[in-house]
Amino acid sequence: MNNLSNLTVIIVTYKTDIKILKDCINSIDPKVKIKIVENSNQKKIFSSSFVENERLSITCSGKNLGYGVGNNFGFNLVDTDYAIVANPDIIFNKNFFENIDKYLQEDLDFTVIGSTYQDESTFTSSGLFKENEKKQYEKNIVSKSGKLFSTLVKVDWVTGCMMLINLKKFETKKIFDESFFLYFEEFDLCKRIEIKKENVFCANDLLIDHLGYKGSFGADPNLQLESEKLREWHWMWSTFYFYKKNFGYFFALKKTIGKLIRAFLKFLFYTIILNNKMKSKYKCRFFGLLNSMMNKKSWYRVNSSYQ
Repeated sequence: MNNLSNLTVIIVTYKTDIKILKDCINSIDPKVKIKIVENSNQKKIFSSSFVENERLSITCSGKNLGYGVGNNFGFNLVDTDYAIVANPDIIFNKNFFENIDKYLQEDLDFTVIGSTYQDESTFTSSGLFKENEKKQYEKNIVSKSGKLFSTLVKVDWVTGCMMLINLKKFETKKIFDESFFLYFEEFDLCKRIEIKKENVFCANDLLIDHLGYKGSFGADPNLQLESEKLREWHWMWSTFYFYKKNFGYFFALKKTIGKLIRAFLKFLFYTIILNNKMKSKYKCRFFGLLNSMMNKKSWYRVNSSYQ
């Protein structure tokens, strides 16, 4: 039985390079629906490069909502039971959708399934929240009907560049915590799934290539500095917020106070030696973390001309 008709791929873009996006779309099986959510009000950037049809549609969110809110926006456009959250800078392996088809069946009890990078030496696609406990991975997953899935490994978290989500497990389409703007949304989701004692798997036969940091306006060399500042600020804000939400304020403070001090000292150092690029980096790291410690919202955005 082919289950791909019950699957939709959601791709959240933000003024993404069209060639990068096309490469991603061309690697998706033609039987799978695609919902592109452009996190701006500029649908014209797609021009005539994309023909909207029953398979592919493009919707503008109106403004830059970020990763989590942008995907929540996309979930509301989906009418299938399963959705893939995909970064626009990934390429699906030629056998990806043939392999994923077998996971889209009623008797496999999962909430999220993550992919595996074809080059795992560069990035890690899954892991455990408490690595120091050396928790044993559970392999050879057996479905309710007794079918063996030796390609699946039970994990605590998977990376958010590709997540297969079982929408039937959720009562609402607001799946990601909308307090995050960028980073840690997938870890937070996986933590909530762990608390509910539901299943997160990594599939070693769902292979992808991930360019990394090429999914939005940051692929433009002229906007690289603005992109880096945005990433640094939100990485630190989201780090503290994730720890605070899931483990408590004082745990988060203990985990990050050293990062705050180092960011401040490096900000001062690069200010003295007049290295403006590194100064901007550590200024954003310091103030992103400080704002999160002060319980302020994830408010930082790049220059308004790029929104």
